Amino acid sequence: MSKIKLSLCQMNVVDNKKINLDKAKLMIEKSIKNNADFIILPEMFNCPYSNEKFIEYCEEEHDSVTLNTISKLADANNVYILAGSIPEKENDNLYNTSYLFNKNGEVIGKHRKMHLFDINVKDKITFKESDVLTAGDNVTVVDTEFGKIGIGICYDVRFVELARLMVEKGALILIYPGAFNMTTGPAHWELLFRSRALDNQVFCVGVAPALNENMSYHSYGHSIITNPWGETIVQGDENENLFICEIDLDEIKKVREEIPLLKNKRNDLYKIIRR
Repeated sequence: MSKIKLSLCQMNVVDNKKINLDKAKLMIEKSIKNNADFIILPEMFNCPYSNEKFIEYCEEEHDSVTLNTISKLADANNVYILAGSIPEKENDNLYNTSYLFNKNGEVIGKHRKMHLFDINVKDKITFKESDVLTAGDNVTVVDTEFGKIGIGICYDVRFVELARLMVEKGALILIYPGAFNMTTGPAHWELLFRSRALDNQVFCVGVAPALNENMSYHSYGHSIITNPWGETIVQGDENENLFICEIDLDEIKKVREEIPLLKNKRNDLYKIIRR
């Protein structure tokens, strides 16, 4: 199957887990009515984006209310769902973790954010995820009936090495649930997604929470799909919305034949090694 109908759920996240899960369910159900094959939720879709809330809202994988809800929806509706990310607790550590469910509601992929968002843009924004979160250390590429999917989370998109490692493992679509802010978003969001798609001649997808000015962290929104030619084919604004778009993976083969970027790499001079 070369064509996939993606659904990007740019939902408004509030300080109430039940309301967030109910909203996710509504957007998933609307996606299914629009015949989506693959549904994607935003980064930290079940809780506000703040270190304090990560601690308050965290769940353990084995008894997660959030994951159980998404699993049942995937199984009941015979659809793939990438559960954006949630604060996951394991022993004494907290992770920013994304889960991919197959059509039977089974977890077939799990990515822990590898690059923690520790920034200080003078007079604009300071955030330090590492104060409470632990970084993951695994490159995540998952087999699906559509082909291989690479998964990163938000800040991971800035690191060209990670994207290339996923593509070297066969990923045809790179998906980054992410919550850029009102400083970094306007400056870099679209540029990064176009660049990762162009660098690797793949589709690149970002799904963000909507802007909620009542929260301490203001998400830029602008959920996006970029194609192997480096073009933006879908991009929202800051408001809550559902974006459904069919992509054709055959475009990857066409672009790679026209500009054989990956074949022309000088592996005799440089290579990326996963240690």
